Amino acid sequence: MIKIVIAEDQNMLLGALGSLLDLEDDMEVVGKASNGQEAVELVKELEPDICIMDIEMPVKNGLDAAQEMIDFPCKTIILTTFARAGYFERARKAQVSGYLLKDSPSEDLASSIRSIMTGRKVYAPELIDLAFEEPNPLTERETEVLKLIADGKSTKEIAKDLYLTYGTVRNYISVIFDKLEVSNRVEAVSKIQEKGWLK
Repeated sequence: MIKIVIAEDQNMLLGALGSLLDLEDDMEVVGKASNGQEAVELVKELEPDICIMDIEMPVKNGLDAAQEMIDFPCKTIILTTFARAGYFERARKAQVSGYLLKDSPSEDLASSIRSIMTGRKVYAPELIDLAFEEPNPLTERETEVLKLIADGKSTKEIAKDLYLTYGTVRNYISVIFDKLEVSNRVEAVSKIQEKGWLK
């Protein structure tokens, strides 16, 4: 019997997924979590074979939880609506066994679980193309500056937080705009979120 924990913050979907998998003769849903932190605790406690996780959840997102469970014997499957290059890259770094999309046919989930149990990795076909998309053009420091911009911080506050001069931060922002080919902060944040580069 394949023991499964599901982490999903939408209750209706969590219930539906649980019922769907419980219909399979060789699968049993042993635990349900509504955020990534609960998922990590349930996996520690119940030692399931598989943990199926959404990405965007409160408290701790699915990618952070997957990273935390990297050394657990349990295999992790990301089940999300988001086919984003940045998310996929992070999921692969967290060594997830599967990355599936919620709009796939429901029978695909059960067959993917069985494949993963034999040691295979299963990725939605849409993601394979994404893996070859352009990488994030920003350096680590530029991404850090953009994260603070996304948090609504002013140039002055960013300078204070990163122990940089006001002028240095202005230069960083100007370089970020050039690299992303945008003309303001809102466009910059929106572009990097859409690409999934804001980790």
